[in-house]
Amino acid sequence: MSESKATDEYWMNRALQLASQAAAKGEVPVGAVVVLEGREIGAGFNAPISGCDPTAHAEIRALRDAAARVGNYRLSGATLYVTLEPCTMCVGAIVHGRISRLVYGAVEPKAGAVQSSRRTLEEPHLNWDVKAVGGVLAGQCSQIISEFFSQRRAEIRRLRKQPSGKE
Repeated sequence: MSESKATDEYWMNRALQLASQAAAKGEVPVGAVVVLEGREIGAGFNAPISGCDPTAHAEIRALRDAAARVGNYRLSGATLYVTLEPCTMCVGAIVHGRISRLVYGAVEPKAGAVQSSRRTLEEPHLNWDVKAVGGVLAGQCSQIISEFFSQRRAEIRRLRKQPSGKE
């Protein structure tokens, strides 16, 4: 196994730990970590529901954490690891934050803005080049999302079967 692949898998496992924290709070399980020069400088997991904040995606929270820690909103040289392909909002934040490398796990067929529904990083007008690598630990990243939504659907079915108490 190459050093880069081993490193990517190491940090994606860290992002998966963060995704588990999101799931434990009832949030869609997505985790993200920002790494610079081999060390974690920012971390986040999805929290739009609990935070009543539509922008509280894992990537945004990790970028905010990293920027606060280093004292600069520009994070050139950093790699962002995220368990799910970022949406358009998050890709915009990645570009504005000057992330040099994006590594993601599972693809997001409906809202993914790197390879799925859009290829935002390939748009010629962008003023920053982000190298993207997808599919790192894709199986584990897909599984945590699939299990979350399977459990959510089962809970909805269970609630629908309960008597309403109305007569």
